[in-house]
Amino acid sequence: MTDIPANADLYFRPTGFVDAPFGLDGQVKRLAGGMLWFGAFDVIVVEGGERRQGRLVPVERLEAFLSGLADWQREKARAAIARIEAPRTSLEIGERRITFEEPRIVGILNVTPDSFSDGGRFAGEPDKAAEAGFAMAADGAALIDVGGESTRPGAADVWEGDEIERTVPVIERLARSGTAVSIDTRKASVMEAALAAGAGLVNDVSGLGFDERAIGVVRDTGCPVIVMHHAGKAHELHAEPDYADPLIEVYDWLADRVEVLVEAGIAREKIVVDPGIGFGKALRDNLAILNGLALFHGIGCPVMLGASRKRMIGALSNEVPADKRLGGSLALTMLGLGQGAQLIRVHDVFDSVQALHVWRGLRDQALTVKN
Repeated sequence: MTDIPANADLYFRPTGFVDAPFGLDGQVKRLAGGMLWFGAFDVIVVEGGERRQGRLVPVERLEAFLSGLADWQREKARAAIARIEAPRTSLEIGERRITFEEPRIVGILNVTPDSFSDGGRFAGEPDKAAEAGFAMAADGAALIDVGGESTRPGAADVWEGDEIERTVPVIERLARSGTAVSIDTRKASVMEAALAAGAGLVNDVSGLGFDERAIGVVRDTGCPVIVMHHAGKAHELHAEPDYADPLIEVYDWLADRVEVLVEAGIAREKIVVDPGIGFGKALRDNLAILNGLALFHGIGCPVMLGASRKRMIGALSNEVPADKRLGGSLALTMLGLGQGAQLIRVHDVFDSVQALHVWRGLRDQALTVKN
């Protein structure tokens, strides 16, 4: 038996990543069917809502560890571990298929007058916005995420008619070319208009909680959806943070939300989770979530990281403005890649794809068997 309390909840975070699995049979596991292998689990023990002394359990000793748990703990642990290992199902986005054998870059295309980083560049100019989307796709973005409402702190809500007017002409132009497009919105009517115009995925920062019709739209159209964590209620994307344990609380919120959506008829394999960096989170909260990012693979869905140009980068680098945060954005991209995030949402596609190519080259070299 272990000394784990029988009433404690256990969370399994993959760690101890290795360059290649060769010669390590029984000592490593593959993360989500991708390009990373890991040799241990950081087992986080939570009892009565508080963390207890955790355990670092090597993969080769996992069965012995599990055998000492209470029956209900062992059952939940095996389910989480199976989800961590299971390959992620590809997403059908219009004419395109996004697979997850390797990570993918998502390009941000804001057609708003007031987004925190690039607001106003393409407002009222659908041709210019579409050209920017084509350029991002040519630079290697697997998906172009079109948004017509700023979700920065303090931003005013946008009438759905204005949001449709901003986004639909751009989506139509991109979709006609065969570009994979998603719509970044909280509103069911905007989702419907965007999907009819050729978008193939919904990215909702409210986790399909802002609009009571949103779940039905996603379910009935069968489109994939990105579900993001945010603090507060559906209308409060940036509520004052009050986390005792941000990593565990965000994980639980997303895991519970996925179950709600599955019960509502949305297939789990069509759900992507996003921990919502910067949404109602202090710097320390964001850092805790980023350091523990691999934990989210236990939900069993692809993980998207959206940290590009976020305020936390400025907070760590003398408050540089948003357009001076490329270095920090790339650092967080590399962190996401190293923890198995399947989608990285960015403003700077060319530079991020280059970083991905270098990362992929390192992985390819490590996974090449030399005679």
